[in-house]
Amino acid sequence: MMTIIVTGGAGFIGGNFIHYYLSAHPEDRVICVDKLTYAGNLSTLAPVMDNPNFRFCKLDICDREGVFALFEEEKPDAVINFAAESHVDRSIENPEIFLQTNIIGTATMMDACRAFGNVRYHQVSTDEVYGDLPLDRPDLFFTETTPIHTSSPYSSSKAGADLLVQAYQRTYGLPITISRCSNNYGPYHFPEKLIPLMIANCLNNKPLPVYGEGLNVRDWLYVEDHCKAIDLILHKGRIGEVYNVGGHNEMRNIDIVKLIIHELGKDESLITYVTDRKGHDLRYAIDPTKIHEELGWFPETKFQDGIKKTIKWYLENRQWWEEIISGEYQNYYEKMYGNR
Repeated sequence: MMTIIVTGGAGFIGGNFIHYYLSAHPEDRVICVDKLTYAGNLSTLAPVMDNPNFRFCKLDICDREGVFALFEEEKPDAVINFAAESHVDRSIENPEIFLQTNIIGTATMMDACRAFGNVRYHQVSTDEVYGDLPLDRPDLFFTETTPIHTSSPYSSSKAGADLLVQAYQRTYGLPITISRCSNNYGPYHFPEKLIPLMIANCLNNKPLPVYGEGLNVRDWLYVEDHCKAIDLILHKGRIGEVYNVGGHNEMRNIDIVKLIIHELGKDESLITYVTDRKGHDLRYAIDPTKIHEELGWFPETKFQDGIKKTIKWYLENRQWWEEIISGEYQNYYEKMYGNR
């Protein structure tokens, strides 16, 4: 039986990981650490709140005293760090909070790992640390040896964290791994990101804002496939290694928007082209050969299937995302814990 700390577990990928992990490893204990910033939604974890092997702890990963106290109490066997400020536009407006959470928070968690027996540590990173690829070179892909070349304060903060994680392994011998994934999609995705934003706006007959001409290309990965990859890396990955996790699902933004429109029976007149994002990366594409060959992981969900499952989830869980749009979701913590 393992005890693992999952940071950022009330967020999109972290929340999905907790659902997956508790199902796949019912004998293990999961401690969720989340500050519950705007992107943390405790209702995402409502289905597991009564699981005896689950505990939620409202805590900022930059809070050294609080983190060390939690480690002293729980004595974890592993940490998976999902906690991050992750929205590029927000990082352009206010870089400082990204540096604080994504770098200082990472250092705090690793210092706790060192202090309590060299606890196994996994860093969840992003393909955005590699920068971008040209649209006219479909033969080019990011590999684990692609040089880091960031474009935004967000990706720079994640790259800085990755370098720090590798330094802790080399300097202190901390047992670490890093995964860099392509764009995730699926249930519980915060409605400021492309796919859930387009679904929500479509359902409300609101304009669908598309940057530039919508020609930017992303490699899309269904979130459950990503969760399975992280599980494999945690248990079987080689210490000190970086693993790229990609979906082999490259799509132009505009094509995704049109696909959602057609799935929901709406009209393309809802599309509104807006001024392009500053430093907008053109194309992301991951070569996941390493994780295929070493750990036997392959993405199981084709985009055409995954997007239908995602749209179906948003149709069946309107309350979840409508409460986010209204701001009501931020009161969920008080509802759950106010009288405890």
